[in-house]
Amino acid sequence: MSVLLLVTLCVSGFYAWVAWRLQHSPHAVSVRLLLPLALLAHGALIYQSMLGYGDIRLGFGNSLATILWLTALVYWVSSQGAPLARLQSWVSGLAGASVLGMALFTNTHVIPNSQALALRAHLVVSFLAYGLLAVAALHAVLMTLLEKQLHRGGFLRDSAPPLLTLEAMLFRSIGIGFALLTLAVISGVFFSEELFGKALQFSHKTVFAILSWLVFGGLLLGRHFRGWRGRTALVWTITGFTLLLLAYLGTQFVLEVLLGR
Repeated sequence: MSVLLLVTLCVSGFYAWVAWRLQHSPHAVSVRLLLPLALLAHGALIYQSMLGYGDIRLGFGNSLATILWLTALVYWVSSQGAPLARLQSWVSGLAGASVLGMALFTNTHVIPNSQALALRAHLVVSFLAYGLLAVAALHAVLMTLLEKQLHRGGFLRDSAPPLLTLEAMLFRSIGIGFALLTLAVISGVFFSEELFGKALQFSHKTVFAILSWLVFGGLLLGRHFRGWRGRTALVWTITGFTLLLLAYLGTQFVLEVLLGR
């Protein structure tokens, strides 16, 4: 067994332990110690997989792990002083699964012109946008479940933060994520040749990214001018993030996992 695989399994185990402890003892010392340790080890694995060979190497496994690492990191920062243990346990479980995914989906491809600072900045902004909008999508899913269980005494009702708290965090994540997504879309569309070494091609990846940007922009405009909230906001959020998933991860999954390219 390689050292990297062993470390991967250990990191995934850390996350699993944290997820279980968050369900039962969210303020335990083991949680406060192991969660940042798991995040640090997860980040080191991503760095080794994506940048350890000099060039930038992307693939379905390490891209998914990076997005969920950023999501877990945001939740860890957000959970300081906020009742987000239930959410953090879910995110830790997903992050642990994504670490295992790095061992299962090992295909990568070198990004052309990957030494260029502008390209690296574009990728950082894109992944940050993904991470923040993933946080928003998770909030939207939880809020949908809470609305359904609010009057039925469901298992989430007593362990989740108030809906107003979640809604405030939802729009905060969408606002920052949309700003980053705007930078990513603009840089990708107008500086494609400088970033990727080829002129812009309106592939399904580009189309889905622009559609996602339009959906999130429309949601923020609706929130500002018409006070959109509740189910309308949740539907738009989940739709926008689904389009964003299709823009890159969905494409990579089909090409690398289903078609083996």
